[in-house]
Amino acid sequence: MPVDTKKLFNEDLPSAMERNKADALAIGAKYQMNITGAGEWFIDCSASGPSCTPGTNTADCTITVSDEDFQKLYDDPQAGMQLYMSGKLKVAGNMMLAMKLQKLLALKLQITRYGTFPPLGPF
Repeated sequence: MPVDTKKLFNEDLPSAMERNKADALAIGAKYQMNITGAGEWFIDCSASGPSCTPGTNTADCTITVSDEDFQKLYDDPQAGMQLYMSGKLKVAGNMMLAMKLQKLLALKLQITRYGTFPPLGPF
């Protein structure tokens, strides 16, 4: 089932981050998500966060992907490497931070499917 990308970044993820501040802050980075066909969002999981807001800002890691490919990534977080290797997912800045963002989005997926937000755990 396709995810509503705008709702995810404008409502669901900010709400999950607010409810689980410590887990979000444990990521300790700022992200810029540019999803072609859907929008741009700045995700702050640093000490000045947590927040997820529309628009652009200076980030430690910038991820650019089409909305269609983001759907694939959301449905199967393990697809990230394949999308990256095929040039469909672009990462600028600290690539290791992209893996942490993947965990945050994977946890959001669990909230959607199971109604819970488990602790992040080690990276």
